Amino acid sequence: MNIKSLLLGSTAALIAVSGARAADAVVVAEPEAVEYVRVCDAYGTGFFYIPGTETCLKVSGYVRYDAKGGDDAYNGGERGTWYKQSRAELRFDARSETELGTLRSYAEVRFNYTDGSNSTTELNQGTIELGGFRVGAADSQFTSYLGYLGDIISDDVIAPGAYVTNQVSYTFAGSNGFSATIGAEQGDKGYLIDDYMPHVVAGAKYAQGWGSIGAVVGYDSVAEEWAGKVRLDVKFTDTFSAWVQGGYKSNGDELNNNYFGRWNGDYAVWGGVALKVSEKATVNAQASYEDAGTFAAALNVGYQVTPGFKIVPEINYTSFDGGRGNGNDDAFQGIIRFQRNF
Repeated sequence: MNIKSLLLGSTAALIAVSGARAADAVVVAEPEAVEYVRVCDAYGTGFFYIPGTETCLKVSGYVRYDAKGGDDAYNGGERGTWYKQSRAELRFDARSETELGTLRSYAEVRFNYTDGSNSTTELNQGTIELGGFRVGAADSQFTSYLGYLGDIISDDVIAPGAYVTNQVSYTFAGSNGFSATIGAEQGDKGYLIDDYMPHVVAGAKYAQGWGSIGAVVGYDSVAEEWAGKVRLDVKFTDTFSAWVQGGYKSNGDELNNNYFGRWNGDYAVWGGVALKVSEKATVNAQASYEDAGTFAAALNVGYQVTPGFKIVPEINYTSFDGGRGNGNDDAFQGIIRFQRNF
């Protein structure tokens, strides 16, 4: 075999091998189209569709820093140093439409870091709602249904009722501003039910553009006692509003022995005003009194530095009586809060 024949044979072999490899080449698939997040405006600002579903989700929350000085407005006594707490709260609100109405699940988780050593995580709310029915953990309807107290940091020195509890409730909301609610609650801490009879709460409310009026009543199935509240909210102008609330319980002569009526004595009253003095500043004031003799007052200014970021300085005064205050006649407290909502 001469050199010319060898070269021709090698060239033919290389062409054959190259052709075989070309036939076996990997074919890269076309990339799939990306499904971008779609805005869901059916339930308000901030909702978006979870990709691949018809469920709308909103993620929100806040980061907060509180510093308190002076006396303890709740229990009396001088602190001697700053009380500080940082908190991060996350809220998840998922909704979709069904043949039975809006299906909603809501979760609110808090992460607290208090006084440099105490770190806690708590489920402040976790509920499922469908067509007016709600099950899960949330603030007692006795406290939340008529509306919370004014926009004051230490608003519940005289407690208006119970907070987080496992519950089953139904709320009817009419198109004319009338609503009504009824629920069964497990209670909390020292007020837990001890058999299959739950605590029961019911209420009704009428709301219009001028404000609202309503009443709520709760039956403590363990103590076999009841408590009730009535409330009036009035919006006088776009910048000025006021509210007043009164509560009464059947066992007022017994301290801290009613799941719904957490105040001391037969009755308690609360009231407050809010005045928007500029585009960025709102002045809030609140006063409350319980039959056992304790009086509490608070004043603050909520100042919006920039959208989503607010600073709130507040002063509190409490005059103790009826076994409260740990031997102190009164207390003066100051608070500064920084909060960034998102």
